[in-house]
Amino acid sequence: MASKPPADDPAQDAPRTAPPQHAAAGIPAVRHSLTIAQRQMGAARTARTLLKVNQKNGFDCPGCAWPEGEHRHIAEFCENGAKAVAEEATLRRVTPAFFAAHPLSDLATRSGYWLGQQGRITQPVLLERGDTPGGDGHYHPVTWEKAFEIIAEELRALDSPDEALFYTSGRTANETAFLLQLFAREFGTNNLPDCSNMCHESSGTALAETIGIGKGSVSLEDIHHADLIIVAGQNPGTNHPRMLSALEKAKAAGAKIISVNPLPEAGLERFKNPQTARSALKGTALTDLFLQIRIGGDQALFRLLNKLILDTPGAVDQAFIDEHTHGYDAFAKAAGEADWDETLTATGLTREDIEEAHRMVLASRRTIVCWAMGLTQHKHSVPTIREVVNFLLLRGNIGRPGAGVCPVRGHSNVQGDRTMGIFERPAPEFLDALDREFAITSPRHHGHDVVRSIEAMRDGDAKVLFAMGGNFVAATPDTHVTEAAIRTTRLTVHVSTKLNRSHAVTGARALILPTLGRTDRDEQASGKQIVTVEDSMGMVHASRGNLPPASTHLLSEPAIVARMARAVLGTTSRTPWEDFEKDYATIRDRIARVVPGFENYNARVARPGGFALPHAPRDERRFPTTTGKANFTDAPVEHPRVPAGRLLLQTLRSHDQYNTTIYGLDDRYRGIHDGRRVVLVNPQDARELGLADGSLTDIVSEWKDGVDRRAPGFRVVHYPTARGCAAAYYPETNVLVPLGATADASNTPASKSVIVRFEPADGAPEVPVPPAATPDQ
Repeated sequence: MASKPPADDPAQDAPRTAPPQHAAAGIPAVRHSLTIAQRQMGAARTARTLLKVNQKNGFDCPGCAWPEGEHRHIAEFCENGAKAVAEEATLRRVTPAFFAAHPLSDLATRSGYWLGQQGRITQPVLLERGDTPGGDGHYHPVTWEKAFEIIAEELRALDSPDEALFYTSGRTANETAFLLQLFAREFGTNNLPDCSNMCHESSGTALAETIGIGKGSVSLEDIHHADLIIVAGQNPGTNHPRMLSALEKAKAAGAKIISVNPLPEAGLERFKNPQTARSALKGTALTDLFLQIRIGGDQALFRLLNKLILDTPGAVDQAFIDEHTHGYDAFAKAAGEADWDETLTATGLTREDIEEAHRMVLASRRTIVCWAMGLTQHKHSVPTIREVVNFLLLRGNIGRPGAGVCPVRGHSNVQGDRTMGIFERPAPEFLDALDREFAITSPRHHGHDVVRSIEAMRDGDAKVLFAMGGNFVAATPDTHVTEAAIRTTRLTVHVSTKLNRSHAVTGARALILPTLGRTDRDEQASGKQIVTVEDSMGMVHASRGNLPPASTHLLSEPAIVARMARAVLGTTSRTPWEDFEKDYATIRDRIARVVPGFENYNARVARPGGFALPHAPRDERRFPTTTGKANFTDAPVEHPRVPAGRLLLQTLRSHDQYNTTIYGLDDRYRGIHDGRRVVLVNPQDARELGLADGSLTDIVSEWKDGVDRRAPGFRVVHYPTARGCAAAYYPETNVLVPLGATADASNTPASKSVIVRFEPADGAPEVPVPPAATPDQ
């Protein structure tokens, strides 16, 4: 049997530190995976469950969106995937007795780690906080019928459908996402904020403008056959560990890898593949050139590389440019003005670093650029990604095998949700197809993204928040503003498998609706169901849970949406919601008629491994932009300017973390153990600022509104970050990210470039911190 969840919330203000590691995975990763899995699931359930992860007849890992190859290992999962599965397939349960023992006031004091460790929620529950104090402050069991009656009552009472917000996390399957956006539009709103708004919205915005489709253009096979892979603003060893296997295979075929990151990352230094004995022991050195860039300097780096390419005779693919691109002359003029001194200031790199990168670029015929949040969460993120596209277009590296753009998505179906219509600014063509299929009239005005949803709640313009999965409160910026905004609403609804911080920050009424997870068997009136997902590279495949549900009181996500729609829309709706709940194949039949690329959906997804969605730039070198060609751009180069005595902070994950889900309190690759309230600072910067290693400090962010946002009680860790830069974990430091500090064009929170100063923590003496145990090497 699994162990009991922790009774007490462990202290998170006295972490132990050790030197960072220089290799990822290997035998220690296997050991950590199995330890956590057995603690949550027990030995037999661990074996039965993990052997189904990412298999063609199994379920899609609820962790990252990295694709699976045609030939799959018997253990087709990584350490963090095992942790994600263990937390969902846990034997721990949150019953009505738990809620009776823990009022809202108690839940509000608990850490995200403690909340997540309590286990699976077994019944729908309701909290009536009321507009004034006086309620008992407990969640109570409620029937599903009553829950949907409350939702219908609150939604029908709104003055406008646009006072409702329907948030979606990336783990929602295609079928659920399609139903949710259909319901929202039939109800009358495009308020469909989702987790993409906070992560890769900048990528989608830049790519749609430049190549005509807001998705990456490479396949897994392209990674394997590239000559050069540039990994910028990404830590695969923690965030997408299975990517390391693809990089290892590329290296074996002769590829070179350039890593561009403010932090050295163990996984990109050396990968010990636990699937092969030799690699598990010795590992493979992955990075050929490490460019330790200053935060936010990536646009300047790629602009200068583009200048160097332009200045090199024969380096430009002129035939490709002439046939397939637009805007080259204006771009070339802007790139030609790139300045060495300004670039070195922006990047913190040496001239020799950049010249070596240039030589590696010229030696490559097939180049891929991969990136994640390190590029997407800055004010100038969209111009940065456009500059990456410029870089690839110059040498014809889009639409060529082994080359292209590769934004690496986090959530397992975040890309699929957008494909299914979860978007506050839908294309008119999509709405036209939806209206024809369902005989409805979708609203045409734009809805709210995540940031504008928070503003709408704050300003009294949104009164109901419905969240399909995720952890809205912990994932969003400006924590105090967000929490205050949510408390003004009349109803918050969270469709969840486990507890999180969002359940402790509620509207006047709050519902938690427990749902099936990816690992759970889903049986409806027509029999056992499958759901489908789209990975980071546009492959769509089936997911089949195999475990008995955590409770007989759970509903599937499609069933929850279908029943909510019937309760809210009533007999006025001609949409066959009841049929959709009975048989998800009927949903896929409708998707096939609405969404291009999904023709004959049911038959194609029945094939082992699924099918690839069409991608015109990759497949045909056809670019469906406004010009009909791939667009070069020429935006001015930007980079953060940091006043003296301040540092530029980036928020990031620990290794024992997936987004806002905290699996444990260790970040062993970075040498952090038993704590999360740490700030990583370059030793030289720390000495200049008087920050002793191990001292306690308050981190205070500075922004143009003049408001001090404070994250108190962080332990300083001297760490080999880039000069002028610091790093700390989210969600603990989301409080420092101003709601109005967002990327131009995409409105993504600028969580990777927060100007901060440091102040002594109240009453905290500078004390030595005991070292951690010797790390696994």
